[in-house]
Amino acid sequence: MSSEKGENSMGEFTKTITIGQVEEFPVQLGRVVQVGEERICVFRLSDGSMYALEDKSPHRGGPISEGIVSGKYVYDPLYDWKICLESGQVQEPDTGQVKIYQLQVIGDIVTVNME
Repeated sequence: MSSEKGENSMGEFTKTITIGQVEEFPVQLGRVVQVGEERICVFRLSDGSMYALEDKSPHRGGPISEGIVSGKYVYDPLYDWKICLESGQVQEPDTGQVKIYQLQVIGDIVTVNME
């Protein structure tokens, strides 16, 4: 993995880390990438869009990477909570938030921004 540092719009420093090539991320399935101490789950949807979330459910910390993807949502594999891939927000009637990460795809290379 390669990385480069930059500053975001809030004046905080970010680190951009290369996590793989697009074809390494299966469509409609989660793939875990370890970045330092953080387990990040990356989802590639059938429309080609990609999302990254912390691989930890807000309900007892289960692995989101094993969830089922439907549209722009992933369903927690242990408790069936519906989580928005764009915002990390758990949908009603459940509540909670999953940390999201900004991904970039340049050509075939996928990078993630770490703060």
